Amino acid sequence: MSETILVTGAAGQLGQRVIHHLIETYKVAPGNIVAATRQPEKLSGLENKGVVIRKADFDDAASLETAFAGVDRLLIISTDALDTPGKRLAQHKGAVAAAVKSGVKHIAYTSMPAPDNSLVTFAPDHLGSENAIKASGVAHTIIRDAWYHDNYLHGMPHNLQGGKWYSATGDGKISTISRDDCALAIAAALASGTSESATYTVTGTQSLDSRQIAAIVSDVAGKPLEVIDVNDEQLGQGMRGAGLPGFVADMLVSADANTRAGNFDIVTEDFTKLTGKQPQPLKDFFVEHKATLTASSAH
Repeated sequence: MSETILVTGAAGQLGQRVIHHLIETYKVAPGNIVAATRQPEKLSGLENKGVVIRKADFDDAASLETAFAGVDRLLIISTDALDTPGKRLAQHKGAVAAAVKSGVKHIAYTSMPAPDNSLVTFAPDHLGSENAIKASGVAHTIIRDAWYHDNYLHGMPHNLQGGKWYSATGDGKISTISRDDCALAIAAALASGTSESATYTVTGTQSLDSRQIAAIVSDVAGKPLEVIDVNDEQLGQGMRGAGLPGFVADMLVSADANTRAGNFDIVTEDFTKLTGKQPQPLKDFFVEHKATLTASSAH
């Protein structure tokens, strides 16, 4: 009898890719996968493949207990409730409690690198969630995903148009990895059948500073890009001025500050340990997504 694997946030970008890799890369039978989401109607494509669809709402503990029933291995993908401080941690703790009640045998969780040594606004959510999982007594796999390559696709097209990238990272270096590679590593961990508890930090193979990243972007896009050093306050004001919500601006400023402090300068071989492959380098990622990178913005 094969294990039943449940993925929360299955309609989200990471959740979709994890399920894709479970089925396509690791050949897990769709009938052994449960895709859980607040909006099950979004997952008809997976249902047609034979994946079991269940409704799970992180704000409704009873719905989580029902969703987790009969599940061997649970992946909790951290929720997107970042606008209200403390809400995300409460949601995750509720999910861990529901998992314990439902008799889940193994909990996997998507975290971030070094949440105990981080200036990022949401780091306490991850640290608290990791601690709740460890305190549950259930075997667990914590996958600490580095900052995504994909995150650069939000601001970089705009930066390229003006030829300027305002950054508060200073000389700090950061190792990034694609979202799809994170999904591949998570799927590998879920499909491994392990009963051991472990923590992995999934990163790229090198750390780069903002000028090295700008040089890669410039090379791929065929346009000049100059890094303009600003302080945290200037960066935050600029982002708010561009219309970003306050909590998003604060988060992005805190990420730059974390890079500047050296806390994102982490390179491990955990990706290869889990998958047997090499992660996609940042340049190859930008080449693959060149259309997005060089798209002219609608502003």
